[in-house]
Amino acid sequence: MTLYYNYLAKYKIPFLIAVLCVTLEAVCDLLGPTLMARIINQGIEKGSLAEVYYWGTLMLAVTLLGACFAVTRSNLASYVSQRMGGDLRADLFGKIISFAEQSGDKIDGGSLITRMINDTSQIIQFINGMMRIFLKAPLTGIGSVILASWLNFRLSLIIYGVVAVVSLLIYASMKFSYPRFYQLQKAVDRVNLKVQEYLIGIRLVKAFGTYEQETEKFAEANRELMQKGISSQMVITLISPFLTLVVGTGTAAVIFLGSRLFMMDLADLGDMMAFTIYMAQILTSLIMITTVFTTFVRTKASMERIGEVLDCAEDFAPSGAERKLQGKITFDKVTFAYPNGSGVPAIRELSFTVNPGGSLAIIGPTGSGKSTIAWLLLRFYDADRGRIMLDDYPIQELGADEIRHNIAIVPQKSMLFSGTVAENLRWGDKQASPEELRQAAEKAQADFIGQMTEGYDSLLGSEGVNLSGGQKQRLSLARALLKKAPVLILDDATSALDAVTEAKVRENLKHNDYRQTLLIITQRCGTAMSADQILVMENGREAGLGSHEELMRACAIYQDIYHTQLQSSREA
Repeated sequence: MTLYYNYLAKYKIPFLIAVLCVTLEAVCDLLGPTLMARIINQGIEKGSLAEVYYWGTLMLAVTLLGACFAVTRSNLASYVSQRMGGDLRADLFGKIISFAEQSGDKIDGGSLITRMINDTSQIIQFINGMMRIFLKAPLTGIGSVILASWLNFRLSLIIYGVVAVVSLLIYASMKFSYPRFYQLQKAVDRVNLKVQEYLIGIRLVKAFGTYEQETEKFAEANRELMQKGISSQMVITLISPFLTLVVGTGTAAVIFLGSRLFMMDLADLGDMMAFTIYMAQILTSLIMITTVFTTFVRTKASMERIGEVLDCAEDFAPSGAERKLQGKITFDKVTFAYPNGSGVPAIRELSFTVNPGGSLAIIGPTGSGKSTIAWLLLRFYDADRGRIMLDDYPIQELGADEIRHNIAIVPQKSMLFSGTVAENLRWGDKQASPEELRQAAEKAQADFIGQMTEGYDSLLGSEGVNLSGGQKQRLSLARALLKKAPVLILDDATSALDAVTEAKVRENLKHNDYRQTLLIITQRCGTAMSADQILVMENGREAGLGSHEELMRACAIYQDIYHTQLQSSREA
């Protein structure tokens, strides 16, 4: 809760003004029945029109003043809650952007979206309600009890009993509702995740015709959400009638006992009417307090879920330095297992060195740890044992900005964003001129850009849905080349290209205008042969290291890969 007090502290003055307005509004509401009692007791019963005018005018003035306070606190409540919600969403997004890789593995994307939108909205509604209504309910309830006791203590004993029973019912509601609302939010996560998965893989679903399976998966998640929703509301649904029954019984008892006291001249008519109104205000306050606690239970669950995100580990901090490295890469007996994974190391005792301007191809069966090398080099994860160095600097001594400024990557899955072609390419260099864009595209064999309707200003859909796999790979490569980083990682970056286009790309990389260390992760021996050295991986270990000719003489695994691919090529 301290976290949210800190957010509210930024808007302390408007919040305090709103609280003052709510308090004064409650005072005005409480004065109404008392002033009405004066009109009846001192005006109507005594036949004094002057008293009626006096107390009636005063009652009207108090009502108008209360309305002014209500308008002010409503505006302030909306301002504070929406500003706080905006700050919270911004901080959540900033936190997610700075997530350490293991934090992203811990909370899936669907849950993060739910927490940023649904849970934040729940907190905004609670803050807004707290400033507008939630503070008013206990003030009005307590004030009504005090003023009702002052009017007639005998009748007020009934109110004390009603308040005691209602308090027990509210406690029971909170105790049984909270775990159900927490499970409800988790069910919302699962529905969002299913929708997100479908939207991302919609083409694959269509290609495999798995509509029925996906519909059934969503139906199951939706059914679970429905059941959790019913379960969370069940407690409130059961307790609400008991609350109404208890308060209704108390009101009937007040009217019955009040009439007896009136007949015995122990209560005035005006006091009786005022007491009945106070009883109604107490009823309204108790119902509102029940709603407050129900809302608080949901908000508490949302606060905990948002707190989980804000407490996640962040990526290591940038150093602020801007050293331009030469591009030497060293792995020295590196062992690493993915956090929260199977515990089996993805790479074991791995050692190799790539000198500046050199090239190393990494080849091996699927799951042999090839891409893991790239993630460790970018320091998305830290090695469990061993050392990784850039230019003889241990990467733990380098900041995030230094490492990632000096490394460009073309990932296995080409990721493009909605916007123009030029905007996507300028991820590599924000200040790149049109000529530099053209040169990078030419080196990446992305000549198709010139054939697009608007050229470099052509709009791309989310994830580049309006491009083929090969076109997306070439744009990703052009983007990485624009960065002109000392180290370039190609993670199966030409898998969608034909042999001729790939050969041209490799040739262009060899004749770059700037010296660049290449780390080529590939499944193809033809691609690997273009590198100075080839590292063969198997089960996370080095199975061979050397040139193509050396590996063909000494590495059985490489021989198998080569002959298998050669056989497939001949059969094709």
